[in-house]
Amino acid sequence: MIDGYGDSTRAVKAVDSQAIPGQPVGPTPVPAAAYHLSPDEGTEQDTYGRGSNPSWRSLESALAVLEGATTALSFGSGMAAISAALRVVTAPGSVLVVPSDGYYQVRRFAAESLAPQGIVVREASAGEIYEAAEQADAVLAETPTNPGLDVVDLHRLAGICRRRGAPLVVDNTTATPLGQQPLSLGADLVVASATKALAGHSDVLAGYAAGSKPELMAALERERLLSGAILGAFEAWLVLRSIGSVGLRFTRQCQNALALATALRRHPAVRAVRYPGLPEDASYAVAAAQMRHFGGLVSVELADASAVHDLVRRSELLVAATSFGGLHTSVDRRARWGDPVGDGFARISAGIEDTDDLLADVLAALDRP
Repeated sequence: MIDGYGDSTRAVKAVDSQAIPGQPVGPTPVPAAAYHLSPDEGTEQDTYGRGSNPSWRSLESALAVLEGATTALSFGSGMAAISAALRVVTAPGSVLVVPSDGYYQVRRFAAESLAPQGIVVREASAGEIYEAAEQADAVLAETPTNPGLDVVDLHRLAGICRRRGAPLVVDNTTATPLGQQPLSLGADLVVASATKALAGHSDVLAGYAAGSKPELMAALERERLLSGAILGAFEAWLVLRSIGSVGLRFTRQCQNALALATALRRHPAVRAVRYPGLPEDASYAVAAAQMRHFGGLVSVELADASAVHDLVRRSELLVAATSFGGLHTSVDRRARWGDPVGDGFARISAGIEDTDDLLADVLAALDRP
């Protein structure tokens, strides 16, 4: 048991493995089907890499520890995990609620893949999701939302879903399991992109689902097997490699995000700032009640698209990127992807640079003509 330890200690302990004499230390990719079958048919744990393999088990054990789950399943991407989960918890005729202010590809999947199968898809913002859940058969919540950073009260939402018998799936990508644990707040299933802060090096695509309900997890595992939405063994090792340092990286990212939000809210070139860790933020009260850390994302509103481009161009440290959670601080102008935000809306993902260096760079870039 590793309860009671801090984030970095838990993360390091989660990826511990027993040394085996004669086995290499480091990545050990598993081929698709290089398993010797037993004469006693059906006793083997591994027969084909798409069904199970030891690389997955090492990663999934660590993910389950971090999410406070009994079981975790790895997927080839966060979208693979989310789409598999939504297929499992819905059926023709059921009503599914998805975030109207969350990751835009989820809305597209629901509209283009689920709705044609007779599933009623209803979109709701973080403020509307409680009322929408009263008429739902399944609910997907994202908190904090990406990119607006509104926070959903998961305890309240879970109570509504529980009364209706509606599964509650929570996208925990933005917060990470170090920032919040939705299962402890009543969620039935957690899904997330491990591409972001967990992997943290911007060099791998991965996703996962975690939960503690055996029937739900078994159905999800079957869906993964049949759809083939699997994570490669080497990619599994890359994520596992990164989990050991996620406590250190995420702590610095949260520190940098709060420092940026605090500084930018007073800058004349910045029209608005959203960060759930700011006491004056609209989501602060709920975030403070359910989050252990407020995350590495800050949303800002500049004058227009040119102002966002100028910010990156004038900076020595900022990079333009649509992913987040990496080592470098990145900026993404979200309107280009179709999010319902202004042209000058930018999501900043704080990296692990020294805080004073990052603040000085960003403020100088805003002030530079």
